[in-house]
Formats: sequence, structure tokens, C-alpha cells
Amino acid sequence: MSNSIRIHGFPLSGHSHRVELLANLAGIAHEVITVDLAAGAHKEEPFLSLNPAGQVPVIEDGDTVIADSNAILVYLARKYAPSFLPTDPVLEAEVQKFLSLAAGEIAFGPAAARLINVFNAPFDAEFCAATAATVFGKIEAHMEGREFLVGTEPTIADIAIYSYSAHAPEGGISLEAYPNLRRLLANIEGLKGFKAMPVTKVGLAA
Repeated sequence: MSNSIRIHGFPLSGHSHRVELLANLAGIAHEVITVDLAAGAHKEEPFLSLNPAGQVPVIEDGDTVIADSNAILVYLARKYAPSFLPTDPVLEAEVQKFLSLAAGEIAFGPAAARLINVFNAPFDAEFCAATAATVFGKIEAHMEGREFLVGTEPTIADIAIYSYSAHAPEGGISLEAYPNLRRLLANIEGLKGFKAMPVTKVGLAA
């Protein structure tokens, strides 16, 4: 495994999962190293030397260390999986738009709602649900007549929004009203090399 990417993450982290998902879909050799968040391993050495912010995921690619899941997606796509990040400036801008969506409304909506149920996070459930409805409505409208978010092939845009959207029911957020979004999720799940994130039996997934 000496020539493989080392992915430091946590199985129930959607941020970690999106990095593992790209690595699997793109056939990037990698080793997954579990960081014991429950024991606080992310807040102490040696992890803090990798990421002083104390957050997963982090990757090591030889001497290169990169934190932040979306930054990692861009790095891995540029270096190892160029088909997942188009070079056409218009399409690349579209991808970046969805990376921002993943870091914004997805994070504060379905991801945060899930954190309430899975990790007892002290967030406002009504705000999370309203934010989730807004962002899922945007994706639903965008996906009309499309198979993937950008262009005709999967990109890191799809990967960035997948994990927390697919697991929204764990936060009590139903996907029933969003057939286009559910079709997108199914298209991603049908890709060769797809790896699922473990389901937590809470919320609507209980």
C-alpha cells in the first residue's frame, strides 16, 4: 500500500465518505485509516499534525497532506481522475457551484439534521428541515431532463452532494417529494465501484 492514498476519516462522516466514494469510483489506490472521533482522536496528536483544525477527512499522498473534503475531491480529480472534473470553463464553474452548495445548504440542511439524530448535535431541527427543503428543491428543478448534475457524465459535483442527500432520512428529511433527486442518487449508486456509507437506524431510516 506504499503507493496508495491514505484517507483518514470516520465511517459515519459524509465528508469522509465522499472522498472514499471518489477513490472507489475512479479506481484510485487507497488505504482507509479510521480516526476514532468518539475517543477524541481528531483533537489530539498525531492527527492534529495532519490537520490542526481537528476535522476529518484528511488525505496523505506521499508528502502531500490535504484537508477539507471538497478540496480533496478537486485534488484527486485533477491528479488521478480528470474525467470527474471537466476542464471546459463553463462546466467547471457549474461543478464549483455545486461544491459550494455541498459546503453551504447541504451542510446546514440535511447534513446538520442528520447530526441531530446520529450524534445529538445541538442544532435547530426546523431550520435544518427548511434548509433541506430549499436545497433539495433546487436540485430537483435542476435535474429535470438530466442524469447527472453537470454535463452527461458523473463529476465530483455529484459525489459532493451524494452522501448527505442519500442519508437525509436519518435526519428525518424525506426524499419522497424529489423524484429527480432520487433518480440522481440511484444513478450514482449504479456506477461501477460505488461504495455505500453505513446506514444509521435513526429518523426515517429507523
